[in-house]
Amino acid sequence: MNGVKSLYFLGIVLMGLAAIHAADEQHVVGGVSQLEGDKRKEALTLLDATLSTLATGDGPSYKAINVTSVTGQVVAGTLNTYEVELDNGSDKKQCTVKIWTQPWLSKDGTNIKIKCAGDDGELDRTW
Repeated sequence: MNGVKSLYFLGIVLMGLAAIHAADEQHVVGGVSQLEGDKRKEALTLLDATLSTLATGDGPSYKAINVTSVTGQVVAGTLNTYEVELDNGSDKKQCTVKIWTQPWLSKDGTNIKIKCAGDDGELDRTW
């Protein structure tokens, strides 16, 4: 009986330590986290590069002019979500931009979705 109690106690201690460690981590696999510092800079570079690639294809030509929020999530690649003001040269819109990257894929490794306030549809492109 003492062995069962010892295992139970050890399990409780390990779960507590795991919870403390998870609370200290900024990026939990599958969890959404605000990006800051170098991670935010990398995400903003990705946003600019992806918008540039979109403009060279059949997509609209957008420029990010004010990014208010950037989150990241690890999901079979990386999903970054941006709350951003986009400018297309004649109009400025508040939009949510989602960029999902799977850099190990040589084709269809990047997907961008743009949903702007007041628009009915959502732009969705993959390359």
